[in-house]
Amino acid sequence: MRSPRRTFWTLAAVVAVVALVGAAAVVRDRGRVDQVDLYTLGIGVRPDGTVTTIPTDSDGAYLPGSRVLDPGPDATQADRDAARALAEQTWTWLDAGTVPGAGGPHEDLVTDALLDLHTLTLDGGAAVAGYSSKWRYVWPRDASFVAAALTATGHHEDAVEVFEFLDGVQHPDGSFEARYLPDGSGPPDDRGLQTDGTGWVLWALAHVADTLGPGPERADLLRAFTPMIERSTGYLQAQVANPRSLPAPSADYWEHREQALTLGTAGPVLAGLEAAEHLLDLLGRDDDAALAGADADRLHGAVLANFGQTGYGRYAGRSARDAATAFVLPPFQPEGLAGAAAAWEASIAEMIRPAGGLAPGGSWPETSISWTPQTSLYAWSAAANGQPERAVEWLDWIAEHRTPLGAIPEKVGPDGSPAGVAPLMWSAAVVILTAAELEESAP
Repeated sequence: MRSPRRTFWTLAAVVAVVALVGAAAVVRDRGRVDQVDLYTLGIGVRPDGTVTTIPTDSDGAYLPGSRVLDPGPDATQADRDAARALAEQTWTWLDAGTVPGAGGPHEDLVTDALLDLHTLTLDGGAAVAGYSSKWRYVWPRDASFVAAALTATGHHEDAVEVFEFLDGVQHPDGSFEARYLPDGSGPPDDRGLQTDGTGWVLWALAHVADTLGPGPERADLLRAFTPMIERSTGYLQAQVANPRSLPAPSADYWEHREQALTLGTAGPVLAGLEAAEHLLDLLGRDDDAALAGADADRLHGAVLANFGQTGYGRYAGRSARDAATAFVLPPFQPEGLAGAAAAWEASIAEMIRPAGGLAPGGSWPETSISWTPQTSLYAWSAAANGQPERAVEWLDWIAEHRTPLGAIPEKVGPDGSPAGVAPLMWSAAVVILTAAELEESAP
């Protein structure tokens, strides 16, 4: 019999997680060190308002406090005026919210992350993972973290637009494709459904609702997204309506096709069912909340039996751990599952890489590349589980390994150089959420 679950979600239950987008492994020969190039220095906004990537050989600069590209002294007066107007719009947007950690050592890191997040959230709420062509898609997972980060920084109207996009692309049965075109017309390929997306969306809705607290904004949120809550809850309930009480295998944040269930799917489904119970309770639907809670209880027990008994590896039974160990702890669960804290601690040694960051998992095929999504995820997990010093150390590490334009890259090479796409939306969102968690829990 599991202990009673808390019936509330703290501000620590802020979302966060984006898709470990473009997670194709770098093939390496025995004895050869993995190395990945940096694709871009960052993103910028032209005077005409269009977003562009900034090549690594560029000497471009931003207008202060924005992601608007400085047109330079040779630009026309019209371009300089247009750029200045766009920068002023950014300043107005920033002033309308907050920067977690302002006045502290991470103010610059968080501000840059927030500016990139704002720039990558396109018209209509399409929160794209990055702006390089292979990342210019919306992953429901990443978008969920973005919505949480936007609300945590006082930009709730933008978070609502992100949820509206997700509401518009969700299938009638509550499932989501792995990713979507930013115009909302559908998926870009045949990757198929990805179960964790539904769990993350419910979790993000619950986080946002609790961040808002009682009042008209929360009432409006719940009313607007009741159909999505119902669809999503029904989908996750169907996933565990079997003798094992476990969801079917699905791709997770590794972006690999899976033949066996991973903790990276089971954890978000559990988080989603816990969130569904809470959301339905806020809606005053006691009977439906009780049903969702009962399904969460059954899945909780099944995760303990199949993953927890052997240390929360990636797969049921004994297997290498990965970053999904964090998904069975706060801020993703109201309470950590039995043994999860010790497993999380042990997973760090399995995932640490030469430059000091973490890999997606102990069995991840790259042996020398650090990944900022997982490093930031563990920073937030540390902050939410009573280890603020460790959280600060990981934020320091991320700050030190950005591009010259302040963008958080997807990866960091063994020599400490930024690599891959930059910025990566998921990492930016989780950095913001980590700073918000540290600020909230500070004595």
